[in-house]
Amino acid sequence: MRGVRSVALFLALVLGLLAPGAEAGIADRVGVTFALMLQEFVDAFPPAEGLVVAVDGDLVYLDLAAKSGVQPGQEFTVFRKGEVFRHPLTNQPLGRFEEYLGYAQVRRVFPQFSEARYIPLDGRPPVRPEDGARITRGRIKVAIAPLLDLTQAGADVRRVPWLIGGALERSKRFQVADPLAVSTLLETERTRVEELLISPEKVTRLGQTLEVVGWLVPVLLERGRTTYLDVTWISAVTGTALFSRRQVLARPEPAEEQRFPWEPPAED
Repeated sequence: MRGVRSVALFLALVLGLLAPGAEAGIADRVGVTFALMLQEFVDAFPPAEGLVVAVDGDLVYLDLAAKSGVQPGQEFTVFRKGEVFRHPLTNQPLGRFEEYLGYAQVRRVFPQFSEARYIPLDGRPPVRPEDGARITRGRIKVAIAPLLDLTQAGADVRRVPWLIGGALERSKRFQVADPLAVSTLLETERTRVEELLISPEKVTRLGQTLEVVGWLVPVLLERGRTTYLDVTWISAVTGTALFSRRQVLARPEPAEEQRFPWEPPAED
């Protein structure tokens, strides 16, 4: 009987030592999983410019379709061209002034045009046909929220915003706010990550502080026995969740392959 108890204690000790390792590498696995999703986010922000061709209440119709990279969930800046501005010495025309009017959030895409919900800026003139609409050619400024872990795994996932941010920066399409500044701001404002998904006012206010146009909110969740990474893009100018992407969490092996041979195993 004493021998059985000794074996039981030994097994309990071994399992206790192995338990932390079961969740080791979660942050790395999230980073690898997002890398698999990265191109979908790049494709969601093609540098595109077109015209408003019709206005119907709070809907606008753009002369942009799928062949221009347009897809539901994209947000275009709507603007109106003004007077020509010239070189002060040569008087040569250099371009035209622009007035920003609002934002067009694409709802449906048709073969020859797209339909978008129009959100006007306060104090600006109403939109009309022949106004412009664009997704900037410059880098998209984005803030990454800390990972919201709904799996109850208890892993240390504080590195996740840096891993996701590194992937976005390497794409050369995004400019990422300092993750430390983001987490500090959320802590100072006593804002939980969950609130970013349900409170447009906080999203826009915090976005203005960070000077970004979008938020990425990564969520780790379980469905059945499968763990997923779900990433939602929220507009920082309107507070609207525009689209989300979901991917099965990468297995540990690919995550470990990202490390150099002399690096220790992940200890999240």
